[in-house]
Parts: sequence; C-alpha cells; structure tokens
Amino acid sequence: MSDMWINMGPQHPMNHGLWNLKVRVDGEIVVESIPVLGYLHRGVEKLCEKRDYNQIIPLMDRLCYVSSLTWSHAYCISVEEMMGLEVPDRAKYLRVIALELQRVASHLMWLAAFAPDLGMFSAYLYSMREREHFLDMLQWLTGARMNQNYPRIGGVRNDMPAGFPDRCFKELDYFEKKLEQYKQLFDDNKLFRMRTMGVGVLSKEDALDLGVTGPALRGSNCPIDMRTHDPYEVYDELDWEVQVGKEGDVFSRYAVRMGEMRESCRIIRDALKKIPDGPVRVKAPLRPTGQGFRRTEDSRGEALIYVIGQGGESPYRLKIRSPIFAIMRAVPVMLKGTSVADLLAIMGSVDICIGDTDK
Repeated sequence: MSDMWINMGPQHPMNHGLWNLKVRVDGEIVVESIPVLGYLHRGVEKLCEKRDYNQIIPLMDRLCYVSSLTWSHAYCISVEEMMGLEVPDRAKYLRVIALELQRVASHLMWLAAFAPDLGMFSAYLYSMREREHFLDMLQWLTGARMNQNYPRIGGVRNDMPAGFPDRCFKELDYFEKKLEQYKQLFDDNKLFRMRTMGVGVLSKEDALDLGVTGPALRGSNCPIDMRTHDPYEVYDELDWEVQVGKEGDVFSRYAVRMGEMRESCRIIRDALKKIPDGPVRVKAPLRPTGQGFRRTEDSRGEALIYVIGQGGESPYRLKIRSPIFAIMRAVPVMLKGTSVADLLAIMGSVDICIGDTDK
C-alpha cells in the first residue's frame, strides 16, 4: 500500500488548539509527521514595544490562559532583573502560592483534555470539578478566575485576604484525597496502561538534543526543573521534590504531572506556613535601562523572557521563549513508527497550548 498524507487540523478534536499536524501514513503506521503553526499568530512581542511596562502584564496573562500567572510572573521577574529591583519576601511567597495554585489548575485542565482522547470521559468531569476549587482560590486571592493580572513589577497587586490560609488548607486536603481516586481511575486501569505504557517513547538524549523541557523532559528521566536548576523566588527554601519518570513514554509524562500536582500541594502548604509579614510591593522606576533575562518553570516547561530597556516608558525589545514551541520539534520523533490510534495519546501527553506557542 502506498503512503498517504493526512491533515489532522487545523480544527480537529485531537489538536486542543488551532494548529495542523501533517501525518504521512503507511496503512495504520505513522511514517512521518510535520507540525504546522501560524494559524493563531498575534504578534505579542511587537505589541509590547508600544505598551508601557505595566500595560504589558495583561498581555502576558493571555499568552496561555490555562497557565496565565506563570507568564505574567516570568515577565515581571525579567523586568525586575533589568531594573535591579529587590522584591519583598512576603511578595515572593505570595507569588509562589499563586503559581502553584495555577500549576495544579493547569495540569487538571490538561488531564480533562487528555483523558477523553483515550475514551475516559468520566475523568474529564472529575478533573474539571477539582479544577473549580483551585480557580475559586485563585479568584479569592487575585480577583479573577482567568487572566488574573496579579503579579506586579516589584511584587504583587494585593495581599492575601483574611482566612485565605485556612480555606486553602481545607481545599488541599480535599484534593489530595481525590488524587488517590485518580490513581485508581488511571494507574489501576488496564486499558489506560495499555494505551500509554511504551507508547510515544522519547529518550533522554533526544529530549535534551531537541530542547524539550518541563514534564515532557522529566518524563524522560531527566530531573531538570527551573525551580531547582535555576532557583527563583523562594522555591529553594521550601520542602518539595522534582518529579521524574523513567521510561519517556506517555505514561511517564502522565505520572510526572500527577506527581507535580501532589508536590504543588506540598509547596503551597509550606509557603503558607512560612510566609513572613511585610509589604507586598515596592515602587519600580518608570524609565529603566538595561537588559533582563530570566527563565521560569511554566506548567509546560521552560518559559523565558528577555527584555531590553533604553530609558523609555516601553521596552525596546521583548523576546518570549515558549516551551511548547521547542517541544514541537520532538513530535516527529515521538510519532514515527507508531499507529494512528496511538497518535492521540502521544499528542495529548504533550499538553500543547497554542497561545504561547504561536505568540
């Protein structure tokens, strides 16, 4: 049988976003694949040159609405480095709490999208149910459920409300019990293991060569996490562990994210117990000069912001490094030789967000 090219996208239930995957198949076997981006390009980097430094924060929120806080935070700490600005300790703890609440909400959104691809629609309902609890906490802290606009250059917009820690502890207790149910639903499910174990293998060497980061890299037995590899805020003062998978397959990437949700709960608990008193923001200069270059651990991998200031109200140049844009290079490696049915599981395990990818 001769090879045939199939377009899966740009609007396709598997895509989870506006992009196209060209697949060359020989019967049911994937011979070659080409990810195609550019359907959602918004020119955010260019827009930043015409906004002042504070007006850019909402733009960063919209790079990935599922994990918006991680992007606005990455931007703020890059600008703070350019300004030589020291953030109050309390603000650092508040940022970490907000970031980890956001990480759990993002991973739950991934699970809600990934599970139905494998025929597990009930998992979608459970994941979205638990995600609402974390969105409630984010809304109480920041005032918004999405695009929170919470980090500020020099700190955060506001302190936590009265009673926030106690309610947060209760929500974490609730969620940790649900994670045990998830283990029964997924890990103890023979069909789920068959669809994920040994499927879409990405070796540690290939992952590093192709610039893969985040859960996809750690699932390939490489314990690189920007929160420990290049520490920022107060992550090096808190009690938690980097999650690593051994096999580099779909199941390993799933297991890393499930473990990260447990570790995020540990981080939030520890941060709430250790948070010091004090201000939550310091004043930033209006017309900075210099360069800022910082990378953080987004929910999907290494997020990087490079900003140049030349004394104006707006940056001269701003560059965004998207983790998924780099991970897309690994897609042809993961898909080659697999079946078309496995393609859905593999692409779902990547956790693609086109907003920051096609910025």
